Amino acid sequence: MVGLSIGEKHFIQGGIAQDLRTDGRKRLSYRPISVETGVIAQANGSARVKMGKTEVIASVKAELGRPSSSAPDKGKVSIYIDCSSTAAPQYEGRGGEELSMELSAALRQCLLGGKSGAGAGINLSSLAIVDGKVCWDLYIDGLVINIDGNILDALGAAIKAALSNTGIPKVNVSSTAPSDDQPEVDVSDEEFLQFDTTAVPVIVTLTKVGRHYIVDATSEEESQMSSAVSVSVNRGGMICGLTKRGGAGLDPSVILDMISVGKHVSEQLMNKLDSEIAKAEAAMEEES
Repeated sequence: MVGLSIGEKHFIQGGIAQDLRTDGRKRLSYRPISVETGVIAQANGSARVKMGKTEVIASVKAELGRPSSSAPDKGKVSIYIDCSSTAAPQYEGRGGEELSMELSAALRQCLLGGKSGAGAGINLSSLAIVDGKVCWDLYIDGLVINIDGNILDALGAAIKAALSNTGIPKVNVSSTAPSDDQPEVDVSDEEFLQFDTTAVPVIVTLTKVGRHYIVDATSEEESQMSSAVSVSVNRGGMICGLTKRGGAGLDPSVILDMISVGKHVSEQLMNKLDSEIAKAEAAMEEES
C-alpha cells in the first residue's frame, strides 16, 4: 500500500477535483508511453511497454494444437501474468500471486470476452487450420517489472504490441490423409504470416477518486480510489470486455458515463500506441 499523509491525500483529491493532477496532467491525460518490440528472441512476438514508471513485458508463443469440441472452427488463446517480486514490496510472495491471478482474469475478460468468448477482441477463427482437427494455440505471457499504477492498461497495450510483432508460421496441410484421420501438416521455418491486430482492443481504466474519474492513475492516485472500471475498446468503437474493481458500488448511470468516456479516450490511446508500435517496428528493421 502507498503510505500518504492526510495532507498528501487532500492534495491529490483536490488536484483531481480541479482537473490538475500532482504531475501536471489533466484528468483524462496519459503519462508518456514508450514501446519496444522483439525483446524476447525465442517468442513469436514480444514487446516492452512503459507508461510513466509502470513497466511490463508481453510475449506470444504459437504452438499447434487441437480445437475444442465446443469451438471446432477456432483456435485457442491463453493469458498468464506474472508479477516480479521486485515490482513493488507489497507484491512479494502471496501478494504477487494474488495480483497475477487478478490481472490474468481481468485480461481474459477484456480481451477474450470471458469464458463465453462473446465480443472477443482476438479473432480466434483466424487461428483455425483444419476445422475440428488442427489449430494454433497462442500462449500470451505477461511480466510486470515495475508498478506505478494502471498495470492492466499497460499489460493490454503490451499484449497488443506483442501481437503486432507476432509472426505465425505458414502451414501447409497434406491433402492425401483420409478425412477421418489427423491431417499431416508442414510448418514453415521461413515463411510467416503477420498476425492481424486490427480488432485487438486497447484497455482504458477509469479510476474514480471522489466525484471524478481519471485515466492512467499512478499508485498514489489509486490509493485514493473508491472504484475503477476497465473497458476494452477496438478501433471500430466496439466494446470487447468490461471489468470492475474496488469495493464501492456504482450507479448504472455512472458506469454508462464511464464507458462513454472510456470509448472517447480509447481513440487517443489507440493512436498513440499505434504510432509507438510503428516506430518500434521501424527501429527493429533498421537494426536487422
